[in-house]
Amino acid sequence: MTADRIDHEAVRQLALILTETGLTEIEVEGKEGRIRVVRAVAPVVQATVASAAAAPAPAVEAPPAAPPDDAHHPGAVLSPMVGIAYLSPEPSAPLFVTVGQGVSAGQTLLLIEAMKTFNQIKAPKAGTVTRILVPSGTPVEYGQPLMIIE
Repeated sequence: MTADRIDHEAVRQLALILTETGLTEIEVEGKEGRIRVVRAVAPVVQATVASAAAAPAPAVEAPPAAPPDDAHHPGAVLSPMVGIAYLSPEPSAPLFVTVGQGVSAGQTLLLIEAMKTFNQIKAPKAGTVTRILVPSGTPVEYGQPLMIIE
């Protein structure tokens, strides 16, 4: 899309989606071209005030061990798009799959809502769901691990 043909209203709408969902990036491609909107997230800084009578600082503990990189797990099901993940077809309906459940290749695991369209995310292989990594109703990014099937 050239600079003189930028759809400013589309950019505003995409920026609004970023703000509403907490996502940091969204990209849309169509016949007219491609629009990519990225939102920088400001780091959170906490200030503390120390007084002369303050208690001594506690000993510094080692940071917790980094969680395993689920995106590189051989059974990881990655998000093919940016959107909102739903683990059931309706809020009151049972989940598509649960931890410990066996699934077959092509079985629906969850839905991702993107641009008011619900997209079925299907199992790439048969196996057992060992972990569900996203809660229902949360925003997901492209390439984010959603589940682990072993």
